[in-house]
Amino acid sequence: MIEDSPLSALPTIWVVIPALDEEESLPLVLQSLPPDLGCRVVVCDNGSRDRSAEVAREAGAVVVEQLRRGYGIACLTALAEVRRLGARDEDLVVFLDADYSDDPSQLPEVIAPLLEDRADLVIGSRVLGRREKGALLPQARWGNWLATRIIAAITGVRFTDLGPFRALRWGRLESLGMEDPAFGWTVEMQLKAASSGLRCVEVPVDYRVRVGKSKITGTLRGTALASWTILSILARWSWQRSRRREAAVTADAQ
Repeated sequence: MIEDSPLSALPTIWVVIPALDEEESLPLVLQSLPPDLGCRVVVCDNGSRDRSAEVAREAGAVVVEQLRRGYGIACLTALAEVRRLGARDEDLVVFLDADYSDDPSQLPEVIAPLLEDRADLVIGSRVLGRREKGALLPQARWGNWLATRIIAAITGVRFTDLGPFRALRWGRLESLGMEDPAFGWTVEMQLKAASSGLRCVEVPVDYRVRVGKSKITGTLRGTALASWTILSILARWSWQRSRRREAAVTADAQ
């Protein structure tokens, strides 16, 4: 277990946090990260109109800015900074939301399967964990149910959640070639990891009502855009899979 591992033997743990108007919640997130792990935190300020960037810097995080709105582009911008700072293949990358809905103190539980070489990608499952009433809204639960079943149909790998709290090694992340600039980031990662034969594991994580206002599932527009993006990615992967099968059959026939 992590507790038995000398800290000197741990790889660098990079924590990537996209943030948009999270001045109130960001300090709570950063203060809750386990101090003994020596995490290096990179926050991408995604065009905040409040003091999100300032409070992140005051807490010791590296802050980069990305004015183009989108969860995926914020993650990609933060990862470019992680790359610039010299991340190594064996380092761990943890993705965490800035709204304090996930519990950062559970980071050791999320990275444990990586350190024990039981997984290549770890998803913190809100479905398997404990949830505060009203934390995971009905539209989010339905979206998770549908998306994870389509992923299983495409790849044969079963998930219960598209939760944002997740971790993998830097080398594995680089090999996935992540591209989606918006709400499809999580489903793209799980599709690519499962299709590439990476070992995907879920661990239960707690989930609470977020601090502040939701930009996605808390709004009709955000829910519609996220659903459209996720379903579009899944549809494209299904189509590409069918084309590959047709090409294989044609090649065998010749």
